[in-house]
Amino acid sequence: MKVDSSDKYNQTFVSEFVLLGLSGYPKVEIIYFFLILVMYLVILTGNSVLIIASIFDARLHTLMYFFLGNLSFLDICYTSSSVPSTLVSLISKKRNISFSGCAVQMFLGFAMGSTECFLLGMMAFDRYVAICNPLRFPIIMSRMVYVLMASTSWLSGGINSIVQTVLAMQLPFCGNNVINHFTCEILAVLKLACADISLNIITMVISNMVFLVLPLLVIFFSYMLILYTILRMKSATGRHKAFSTCSSHLTVVIIFYGTIFFMYAKPKSQDLHGEDKFQASDKLISLFYGVVTPMLNPIIYSLRNKDVKAAVQYLLNCKHIH
Repeated sequence: MKVDSSDKYNQTFVSEFVLLGLSGYPKVEIIYFFLILVMYLVILTGNSVLIIASIFDARLHTLMYFFLGNLSFLDICYTSSSVPSTLVSLISKKRNISFSGCAVQMFLGFAMGSTECFLLGMMAFDRYVAICNPLRFPIIMSRMVYVLMASTSWLSGGINSIVQTVLAMQLPFCGNNVINHFTCEILAVLKLACADISLNIITMVISNMVFLVLPLLVIFFSYMLILYTILRMKSATGRHKAFSTCSSHLTVVIIFYGTIFFMYAKPKSQDLHGEDKFQASDKLISLFYGVVTPMLNPIIYSLRNKDVKAAVQYLLNCKHIH
């Protein structure tokens, strides 16, 4: 019997996806709604304050705070791409998302994650030059260089995300449109495909090497050289100051890479094949990466940094005066 082409198209194409989230646990959903709402408001407030402070306070017109401002803007973009829709689904039970909406959410999530990897690597390199080669710092890290570094991070992250999103969303889904996740997370979407996903796996492995492993190597070797330099310092005050300038960045790196490696660097066969349900622990880790990490970034940097505290206090005083 001849299969009509339109029937075949309808079998492979889906117009929308359904995000399961924590369906089946109504009480937990209510708790998560208020928890995520509070964290999202903290993310918007904390990161916005850091951005404003880094722009208007002259003490923060340095390379480190330039990158920190980029990181704060990135965290706002990343959470805003998924958290509002997650909140709506938790409170209204509206769990469907259009095909194009899912693609945009996937693109933004992957792009922001890839960009953040590069930014954290470049921030480590900045600390290395500042501590190990302080006299050459203005020459090595000129304004043109760090603007180029930031631009490269954003551009490469965007290109990587376009490739991954296009490869994922052009797959046939054969009517399977129920995503066992809070958002259109790429691994959860790939599980629905009814075609060979070998190309997706290969490109994701390459992406992991470039955007996870490469920046991590930069961070590792930068901090090994920083540690070597600090241990050779004769002044205890100098050692303490050097450690304190690195501690905030190192804390953020550990949290960020700890969660992202758990999600994307484990064996793909566990995630992309078989009928295994997406484990609750994976969902919670993903939520941790998506909401808790961006919330902690401004808190970590402001609590451990006198310049940021002084800048925020200055802005608050200006506001009271006006």
